[in-house]
Amino acid sequence: MQSFVDLDRTFGGQPRELGAILAKVDTGRGQEQLFLDQRPGLLKRLSENARIASITASNAIEGVVVDGERAERIVEGAPHFRNRSEKEFAGYRDAVDGLMQMTQFESLTVPLVLHLHRQMFAYSGGRGGYLKTDENLVVSYESGEREVVFRPPGPEETEFLLTELLARYDKHKADGRTHPLVLIGALIVDFLAIDPVADGNGRLARLLTTYEMLSEGYGVARYVSIEQRIFESKHTYYERLYQSQRDWHDGAHDIWPWVMYLAQVIEGAYGDFEQRVAASDEPEGNKQDRVRRHILEKAPETFRRREIERALPEVSPATIRLVINSLRDSGEIVAEGAGPSARWRRP
Repeated sequence: MQSFVDLDRTFGGQPRELGAILAKVDTGRGQEQLFLDQRPGLLKRLSENARIASITASNAIEGVVVDGERAERIVEGAPHFRNRSEKEFAGYRDAVDGLMQMTQFESLTVPLVLHLHRQMFAYSGGRGGYLKTDENLVVSYESGEREVVFRPPGPEETEFLLTELLARYDKHKADGRTHPLVLIGALIVDFLAIDPVADGNGRLARLLTTYEMLSEGYGVARYVSIEQRIFESKHTYYERLYQSQRDWHDGAHDIWPWVMYLAQVIEGAYGDFEQRVAASDEPEGNKQDRVRRHILEKAPETFRRREIERALPEVSPATIRLVINSLRDSGEIVAEGAGPSARWRRP
C-alpha cells in the first residue's frame, strides 16, 4: 500500500513523455465503440485470438508451458489433462474467460482477488484462494547464484496490507485526480511487493490489470493480448518492476519506471488494434494475396487452417479457405488428414 500513503510524493513529478503516451491511449479508447459498431465480425475473431495468446503468454512468463496443439485444445475446453502445467493452463483459461464475459465491475476486494486465485488453481490441486502462510522471497539466478532481489512483507502482515491497498486504491480512483492507468500501475507495484499468495502472484497481477483496464473502459485487452506483449518484453518487465519496488518498504520508491512500461505496452496494443482494423478495409483481392504470401513464405512448413485464421484475423475464414483450396489445386500445398483439423504441408 506504500504507493497510496503519500499521494503527493508518489504521483507528483509525472514524466512529461508519459502524458503523450496516455493521450494516445485515450484516443484509442475513444475509437473502440466505433470499431465495435462497424466491424463486429473482425472484433470477434480478434477476441478469439487474443484469448488464446493471453492464456498462453501469461503462463509462459512464469514457466508454465503447454505444447501448442494441446494448448489450443485446452483453451477450447478439453476435459482431460496430462500434467500440472495443463491443469494450471486450464485454470487461467477459466479466470480469463470470466473477466472477458463481465459487463459490470465491482470494486476490488480481497475476496474478489482470492476468487480469481481460486479459479487459477481449480484443476491443479494447489492452494488457490488463500493468502500465503509462509514467507515469499523474490530471487534471481542471473548472476549464476541465488540472489534475493526483494523480500516481501511476511504472512502475518499480508491480509492487512492487501485490504488497505485495495481500499486506498478504490478511494483514490473515486477522486478522479490521477489518470486510471497510472493508478493501475501503482496498484500492481504494491500488489507484487506484498506478494500476497504462495504461488501465482504474477499471473494474478496480470488478471487484475485486465480487470481494472476493462472496468475503466480500456477494452483493447479483449482484442489484443496485453500478456503477449509483456511476454515479448519479459526482461524489461522484470527490470522495470524491480526499479519501481526499490525502497518500497520505506515508502521511498519510484512508480514511474513501471508505469511508463505498462503505458507503453498498452499504447502498442492500441497501435496493433488499429492496424488490424485498418487492414480489414483492403480490397478482397489484396487479402487473398496476403493469405497466399503468408502460407508460402511465413507460415510453418506444416500448419492448420485455424493457425492461418489466427495469424490473419482481418481476413475472413471463407477467404482463407478459398486460398488454401487454390494452393491445393495448384499443388503448392498438400493435405494431411481431412476436415477443419487437417494439417497442410508445403511439399
